[in-house]
Parts: sequence; C-alpha cells; structure tokens
Amino acid sequence: MKRIGFLSFGHWGPVQGSHTRTARDALLQGIDLAVAAEELGLDGAFFRVHHFARQQASPFPLLAAIAARTSRIEVGTAVVDMRYENPLYMAEEAAATDLISGGRLQLGISRGSPEPARNGAAAFGYVPHEGETDADMARRHTADFRRAVAGAGVVEADPRYAGGTTGLLPIQPRSEGLGERIWWGAGTRKTAVWAAELGMNLMSSTLLTEDTGVPFDELQAEQIALFREAWAAAGHGREPRVSVSRSVLPLADEEDRRYFGLSALREGRDQVGALDGVLSRFGKSYVGEPDAIAADLAADAAVQSADTLLVTVPNQLGVAYNAKMLETIATHVAPALGWQPRGSAART
Repeated sequence: MKRIGFLSFGHWGPVQGSHTRTARDALLQGIDLAVAAEELGLDGAFFRVHHFARQQASPFPLLAAIAARTSRIEVGTAVVDMRYENPLYMAEEAAATDLISGGRLQLGISRGSPEPARNGAAAFGYVPHEGETDADMARRHTADFRRAVAGAGVVEADPRYAGGTTGLLPIQPRSEGLGERIWWGAGTRKTAVWAAELGMNLMSSTLLTEDTGVPFDELQAEQIALFREAWAAAGHGREPRVSVSRSVLPLADEEDRRYFGLSALREGRDQVGALDGVLSRFGKSYVGEPDAIAADLAADAAVQSADTLLVTVPNQLGVAYNAKMLETIATHVAPALGWQPRGSAART
C-alpha cells in the first residue's frame, strides 16, 4: 500500500449531533480536515460529488482552496458524475485547479450513481442523443473532456480576434500531466477493462454493480486483475494507479465505541441487493479494535491489489473527531499494510 487518503461525502444538515449544519460548514471543514490529514502524513483528500443533495456538488472551488492551504497532499474527487458536466468548462476548471496545486489533482470521474433527482442531468441541459443511454452520454462527455485536457483543438479560431490565428483553438489554461491523473470509477469488471484500454486509472469503491457469489474483496480483486491485464495489453507507457475505498472505523476509545460500537454487529459482512434493478454487492465495513482491523485489511484481497486506499470519514462528526480517527488509522492500522507517513509526520 503506497498511499492512504480520506474520502468525504461532504454531508451537511441541521440534524441532531451534526457538526456540519450548513454547506459553508462542510466546505470549510473539508479544507481543515485536508490540512490535518497532510500534517498526519496521509497522502490524499478526496470528495464525493452529488447533485440535488446536501453534499459536495461543485468540487473545484473546494479542491483549489485545499491546494492553496497545503503543499504535498493529493486532492481529488471520487467521483464526478460526467452526465452533468460541460466537458470544456470542466477542462478549464480542472486545469486551473491542477495548476494551483502544482500537479496534485487526482480526478475521479464516472457514469454516475443513483441520485435523488429524476433526470437530473437534463435539468443541467444535458440529455442523451438519439439512440444513446445515460451511460453513453457520460462516456461521450468523458471523451470530449479528455481531448480538451490533452490540448486538442476544439473550436475554429476567428482570425479577426485571434491575432490572425487559424485552425482549431484548445481550451486555456492547460496543465501538463493532468491527463495521466484521470481515474474512472468502475462498477463492474467490464468497465474496468474499458478504462484500462483508454489509459485511465482505476477507482473502485465499496459497491460493485454485479455479483458472482464470491466475497466482495475477491470480486474486486478480480476486477483489478482484469484491469491490469487490459492495461498491459494496451501497451500504455506508464504504470497505472488503482484505488479502493473502505469504511474503516477503529474503536480506540469510549467516544469511538459510543458512535460506532453497534456498527461492528450490523456491518461486518458483505451485503447483496438490487440497485436500479441490477444485483449488486456492497463491501463490509471494518469496525473494531485497531489491531483487528489492521489484520482484516491485510487479508483483504483488493486492498492488497491496489496501491491507494481511500478511507471514508463520518464528516458530520467534525474535524477534531475525524482527525483523531485518521491519526488512529495512520498510527495503528496503516503500517500493517506496508504504508509509511510522508511529510512532516514522517520526520517526527
């Protein structure tokens, strides 16, 4: 395990016990938690993007703010729903954010997941072309976005206002290397192979929209293996990145047990159910004493196959609690996976 970061869903709302009662709370606390994570020696601060919900919806202002407050930690998304995106505007925003960060943006994108809005992307002005599905539209947006990020010309120049320039103009600004830091959030083995063929890194979460009857970690490890095989067959000239997400809740003190003690009884095994009419497998949560969690994660086939682990955080419990939880993971869990802290924490 080369890198460990946190993944926040950015929930907010005026509910009992919440430390993130407003959207402003969620944004500012996301920045503060990223700063704390960097001080702990963690490697990444990632945020889930959801629309029409009390969660993070517009990631680039948040990621740029984190980039300006940090110097080493990766900043990223897990994931952006490409059905909703204007590919060229997104390419401009992503490039600007990456330039502010000094090349630390890791951009997870995907076809998207079930959402509270019916036809939400249509409200943003995006509908599939005739004969397309929502997934086709997301992939079309992805292709346009990746071409723009790579510097391809996308619109005819008007020589009257372009200093005599003719031909196709690329979007500006452009950030070199960003195209190699785009990840596809794959929910199946087939989409993982597709991402590998196109040269995108693999981002796999605690949900797979297929089920073969084997434990979640084994199915996900098979997905990763197929991704790596397809990457090698495609002949890309670099090593791919692979991340997996896990719910990791160490019970190190009474506060932890008060919040999550019962979760150890409820969530310690895989779940299988229908999602949008498709049989899906959900990964278990890792809840318990830190040494027991460390042993379980070390035996997780997919965690061992990936180079990056993203641990989800209960962001509504506030920065102080989540920083304490991340410190427990960094100190008592992650070393068993072969991980070592970086930056200031590595020198103390």
